Amino acid sequence: MQKAKILLVDDRPENLLALEAILSALDQTLVRASSGEEALKALLTDDFAVILLDVQMPGMDGFETAAHIKRRERTRDIPIIFLTAINHGPHHTFRGYAAGAVDYISKPFDPWVLRAKVSVFVDLYMKNCQLKEQAALLRLQLEAGEAASLGGGLLGELSARLAAVEEQAEALTKQLDDSADPGAAATSAHLERKLAGLRAALDALRPGAN
Repeated sequence: MQKAKILLVDDRPENLLALEAILSALDQTLVRASSGEEALKALLTDDFAVILLDVQMPGMDGFETAAHIKRRERTRDIPIIFLTAINHGPHHTFRGYAAGAVDYISKPFDPWVLRAKVSVFVDLYMKNCQLKEQAALLRLQLEAGEAASLGGGLLGELSARLAAVEEQAEALTKQLDDSADPGAAATSAHLERKLAGLRAALDALRPGAN
């Protein structure tokens, strides 16, 4: 399976090295950006599972960078985890969530906690990719007019593939219920809605469906 890409944004090379050391165990593709501008450039061409974004950066800071990310249709749904070396209190944290962050972590942070949080969003991203693949397959078959001719065989295969994704998503949702992470839970709910929509579309194509 193709690896997910994780965007690491920090103006300090030593911080990027530390993040890479922490997240290397996830065995995903880690992409560096040393500024907000560089991060936005990377987001023009690649899809990312999650963004780790430093708040205090010269020029375009983390809040401004996040605002640009959320304004773009292509990138607005990518989860953002803010990292900050200074805890300015509830108001500062609220500003992070208002900018679209799913989490806000103060440095120094627990490497195990950060890795676990990132892992959740990587898992969700992978499930979303599987869902898109199934939806694309169904769309291609419908456009080619093969759904009607192949009937139950094709629909049965698609249904089985979708069932596997649904099972994995259900297991992930149960894990998130225990984590009490609102950002991850919201992303999981979004995935479940997509799965339900695709299941309804498949059911509607079955012989005898109204």
